[in-house]
Amino acid sequence: MALGALDLLIVVLYAGSLLAIALYVSREPAGETKDTEDYFLAGKALPWWAIGASLIAANISAEQIIGQSGQGFVVGLAIAAYEWQAALVLIIVAAFFLPIFLKRGIYTMPQFLETRFGASVKTLMALFWIFLFTAVNLTTILYGGALAISAVTGLGVFLGMAMLAGFALLYSLYGGLKAVALTDIIQVVVLILGGFAITFVVLSLVGGNSGAFGGLSTLMGELPGHFEMILSRDDPSYGNLPGIWTLLGGLWVLHFSYWGFNQYIIQRALGAESLAEAQKGLAFAALLKFLIPLIVVIPGIAALWLAQNELQGLSESALAENPDSTYGALMALMPTGIRGLIFAALIAAIVSSLASMINSISTIFTMDIYRDYIALDRPETHYVLTGRITAATAMLIALFLAIPLLGGGTSIFQTIQEYTGFVAPGIVAVFLLGFFWKRTNTAGAFALLISSVVLSFLFYAAANPWGGAVAGVLGPVFDPLLGLVGFSVTDMPFVVRIWFIFLICLLVGVVVSLMTDPPEPDQPVDLGDIGFATTTTFKVTASVAIAILVGLYALFW
Repeated sequence: MALGALDLLIVVLYAGSLLAIALYVSREPAGETKDTEDYFLAGKALPWWAIGASLIAANISAEQIIGQSGQGFVVGLAIAAYEWQAALVLIIVAAFFLPIFLKRGIYTMPQFLETRFGASVKTLMALFWIFLFTAVNLTTILYGGALAISAVTGLGVFLGMAMLAGFALLYSLYGGLKAVALTDIIQVVVLILGGFAITFVVLSLVGGNSGAFGGLSTLMGELPGHFEMILSRDDPSYGNLPGIWTLLGGLWVLHFSYWGFNQYIIQRALGAESLAEAQKGLAFAALLKFLIPLIVVIPGIAALWLAQNELQGLSESALAENPDSTYGALMALMPTGIRGLIFAALIAAIVSSLASMINSISTIFTMDIYRDYIALDRPETHYVLTGRITAATAMLIALFLAIPLLGGGTSIFQTIQEYTGFVAPGIVAVFLLGFFWKRTNTAGAFALLISSVVLSFLFYAAANPWGGAVAGVLGPVFDPLLGLVGFSVTDMPFVVRIWFIFLICLLVGVVVSLMTDPPEPDQPVDLGDIGFATTTTFKVTASVAIAILVGLYALFW
């Protein structure tokens, strides 16, 4: 597959427009320089539409587009739970968590943990998030993006990563969060247009003379199992999406960890001009989340139908062996011009996520580590420069780590979920107890955070052939309890494991807190001065989002 002249022109116009707008919004008034609030929080002036669009642009990257398209081929619409359930989580975060964060005027998630549990917990989590974002998230985005670039252009994977990294740095490094968030408007428009273009063309190939809507009807009629949100136990993908447990289990823990307590995502809301704008922005993002499966999962399902019917040169066995190649195979079927738009959309998804990630890494390092422990009381311009250097350094480190860490991996999307699942239970537990139970103390916070990692590794080991000794220890303790819901430590699905560990982390946090000294009087979060009232606009938007979610599950149950 190669890009034609028209395709290249579209990509160049996209890249040029993005750089021009980034430079324009990053400019400074005569005689003024950026301070940390300007650089890391966009001067706390982001409107709702920029927040919502930027959230989606940061979220949707190569692992979503490539990974979920491949999972659409394998399992079908059930993978959309990762997108559709997130809409409800965004509503909850906007209504109940944002008022606390914005009232405290924080820059980072570790900064909130410092106000609640002290400097030691803040430092631990700051260092952890810097490591996770650099070694896991940033490497995954770079590597997955480069695989897509390589499939389309034939460029080497490392060269593709280097080009993506350079482009993301070029448009975001100077302007910080403001440049990232405001240019994400372009990114989202290109992403949605390109996504709907590939969906329309592929469905038209399925539908023939009956068109795209006829193609969708054909898929639903001939592949009914790929339009079920709740999988049965005999489904080969039950281990990743365990039926009703996608609604009752740990998928919610992953969502709250990602959308509620993740600097990479929540930083846009922290940069809002007001709480009402931040809440409207998250509600807007919730509505946009419903579109994502239409532009990444449905094409994967269509690819299965085309391959089963031996059309368009697609091979079912080849795609089944490497599901992540599905999106690239579909791009090869696109006509000139459409292919360029889709390629531009893919680049938009990747570089917006890269820019958002390095901005978050630089914010945490500069505000939670460098300013507090290395260089105190320096001018604001010094910290802004430090942030820029940190962003570039993190990108360089990830560039050279990506291939060694991920070069032999399986599904990109499932890989990043597994890594995240080791820490998500502890993160959600520490924030929820920190918010809503005043007796939680520093010892309890440390205990549950450590428990999350240790238990996650032990249960992960018990489910693998090489972990027989671990299973022998854990089985007698936990199998009677797990047996009540039909599982054991050796066959517990990923989503159930996260939920089970989350409940244990909550218990550990409560028990250790009660066994040790209470927190200092000024540490518990005082909710008395925080207003949780929302605007009519937010209430209406939230109600619409919830109604859509209920309707989708009722339709595709």
